[in-house]
Amino acid sequence: MRNRWTRPVVAVAIAALAVLVAAVGAGATKTAAPASPAAVSGSISFDGVWTGGEAAAFQAVINGFKKVYPKVKVNYKPVGDNLPTVLSTAVAGGNPPDMADIAQPGLVQQFVTKKALKPITYAAPVVKANFAPVWRSLGTYNGKLYGLIFKASNKSTVWYNAHSFSAAGVKAPTTWTQFLANAKTIHASGTPAYSIGGADGWTLTDLFENIYLRQAGQAKYLLLTAHKIPWTDASVKAALTTMGKVLGDSSNLYGGTSGAVQTDFPTSVNNVFENPPKAAIVMEGDFVPGVATVKATPVTDYNEFPFPSILPSTASSVEVGGDTIVTFRDNPAIEAFVKYLATAPAAAIWAHRGGYATGNNKMSPAVYPDAITRKTAAAIAAAKYVVFDMSDQQPGAFGATVGQGEWGIFQDFLRNPSDVNGIAAKLEASAAAAYKGP
Repeated sequence: MRNRWTRPVVAVAIAALAVLVAAVGAGATKTAAPASPAAVSGSISFDGVWTGGEAAAFQAVINGFKKVYPKVKVNYKPVGDNLPTVLSTAVAGGNPPDMADIAQPGLVQQFVTKKALKPITYAAPVVKANFAPVWRSLGTYNGKLYGLIFKASNKSTVWYNAHSFSAAGVKAPTTWTQFLANAKTIHASGTPAYSIGGADGWTLTDLFENIYLRQAGQAKYLLLTAHKIPWTDASVKAALTTMGKVLGDSSNLYGGTSGAVQTDFPTSVNNVFENPPKAAIVMEGDFVPGVATVKATPVTDYNEFPFPSILPSTASSVEVGGDTIVTFRDNPAIEAFVKYLATAPAAAIWAHRGGYATGNNKMSPAVYPDAITRKTAAAIAAAKYVVFDMSDQQPGAFGATVGQGEWGIFQDFLRNPSDVNGIAAKLEASAAAAYKGP
């Protein structure tokens, strides 16, 4: 199903895109790309967080752009989770790439403050035509458009092996109490319930954030995000205690605690998608199917349910993430690529491959490869009231650096989930230092 993409559809989309970009370019700023795509030329260096299958999907998007702008070459370099450090070093040295995709709005804000980024106001008409105000606001800093949320994700999803659930006689839970009970039943049936990608610390922050949102509520979530309440707050300790109900059930983690600490995110997904599975549940965003490298059929082999509610008042809460396209330089080739990425045809190229969602409301949901993806992605484009990934909004030293800050401290928590007070103190000390700055 992932290859349901015909050449006539691509041709029509590209033709429509060329007209749209030309029309927008004609009314943009003085540095806007010429009306004729064939007149635009140049080379663009692009550093990104996407690796593996995601890098291949973005390359397909680049290839689509190349069909419209044949004289522009985009050189994408997959950097991975070390991107914040790599970009910060490059900016400090005065040699950043032309473009990048950044998963942390907090880092984007830092670069805006340092005047390292170029505004993309020339793309505002295209962005306005394709995205609701909530998505445009996520890329706006100091009243100017600096970023485009190209790839969004519903991070309030849980994925499970359908065969394991059937064998255990359990159904998708709606509450946290049901969720924990199902996990024990699944374990008793012969399969560990949880596959934890602890080697990638961000998977653990995502788990905490979903728990905190549903236990402490949206108002406190926003306060903690901005460090207006400390990480030693009782609400944080309560959420850590709840999180420990999963991480502390070591016999129900595939590979036990030591195995979970050493398992990277893609492996944690494959553990659940394999047949027979090594574990039944992986708790992560809607991009999970796009990461799997084993063959699995939606519904038949795997399925999804919304992250379970903890308090009735927070049952409809949704956490989202997003990768923001930013530019460190400005020229006609870069402007053409930014405008292209803001269109529905660009989004559709990745969307039909799976593991992708977009706030682009002009892209038809029919493009998504299966019913599950359509379900998880539908709420993204229509969302009005959502919370953005907490760690992504915080200073990079605290929320987005491999082995330190939240990523490293939550790995410590995975190793010893009973140390709630100690972990809360470490989180607060790290946050205080990061918000204080150098």
